[in-house]
Amino acid sequence: VLLYYFILKKNAAETHRLLVEIYGEHAPSKTSCKEWFRRFNSSDFDVRDKEREGAPKKFEDAELQALLEEDSCLSFDKLAKELNVDRSTIGKRLHAMGMVQKEGNWVPYKLKERDMERRLVICEMLRQ
Repeated sequence: VLLYYFILKKNAAETHRLLVEIYGEHAPSKTSCKEWFRRFNSSDFDVRDKEREGAPKKFEDAELQALLEEDSCLSFDKLAKELNVDRSTIGKRLHAMGMVQKEGNWVPYKLKERDMERRLVICEMLRQ
């Protein structure tokens, strides 16, 4: 829609006003409209989302992984205290690392190839 109004030679402020009339509170902000028009004016017509970095990490995954290898039974609270972050940060990072808590231990959600092979060998041994 923004590109359409840009092609119609509307400016960012006018486009914002029109979008507010149409979409009400769901319209993009005036600042957002200005930013898009700035991009269009510099011949950047790619409307796909650009990759963003997000907030900087407060600790490295390796630090969390090392704590889990040392003691896989640590709770959210203990991990958060050890790394000096909020427990929600720990939860997000564990999820991103593919870790889940099973029977009090943090384990990978998806088994590694060697773990699947080990299970297969154990099952075959039990069948004998």
